[in-house]
Amino acid sequence: MHNIIPRYCLRTFAFVFTALTISACGSKVEPLTSSPTVTAVQSGELPTPPAEDSKSNLRSYRIGALDKLAIQVYGLPDLSLKEIQTDASGRISVPLAGSIEAGGRTPAEVEQLIEDRLRAEYVRHPEVTVNLIDAVSETVTVDGQVEKPGVYPVLARMTLMQAVASASGTTDDAKLDDVVVFRTVEGQRYAALYNIKSIRRGLYQDPNIYPHDIVIVGDSPARRLFRDVLQVVPLLTTPLVVALQSSN
Repeated sequence: MHNIIPRYCLRTFAFVFTALTISACGSKVEPLTSSPTVTAVQSGELPTPPAEDSKSNLRSYRIGALDKLAIQVYGLPDLSLKEIQTDASGRISVPLAGSIEAGGRTPAEVEQLIEDRLRAEYVRHPEVTVNLIDAVSETVTVDGQVEKPGVYPVLARMTLMQAVASASGTTDDAKLDDVVVFRTVEGQRYAALYNIKSIRRGLYQDPNIYPHDIVIVGDSPARRLFRDVLQVVPLLTTPLVVALQSSN
């Protein structure tokens, strides 16, 4: 066999030494075999979904398809709804207010829309409260070595540590330097490898988690996506981001 370094390994090698800082005392990892399905990207963090404001520390939940809501119209129980589910397009039907396009709006925006509709139907000074009962559309999946794997709502700003905490934390067998986050942005699928121990020590910032992200804790099969880079260098004390190539 000829000792030839694949082109994608060369790209990975160049990326590592130009975009990331390697800790001299970083923890070592076992060498993994090469794979052509991963390309390193020139970024220290996952891209932010276009709909999110990356500069804001706060975000509001936006209602989506099949979410369950409770709508209260103060002083008018006949117009209130203890539970109503949005349809596949995000619509709901409210007594007197009619069909409401709730999808893509925050609960506060839906409150205002219902109040405007009721006011137009000669309801004096309507006061409406919209509460989320069950979130389906804006969720994060947390799997792997956590106490309670599952799907959890992203109701406000959420970080990686908060996502793990929502699953009741890691198990005793979890590999804290082996946390993978998957994200799809504008049709491109990305994955990032994080080290929770490094985040706890303040070596880098706790990254934001957004709806539809997938977090896998301490799962070696997921980590194999990074074997091109890990074959060249040990695990870093900064996030490691790759773009997953299409199989087509």
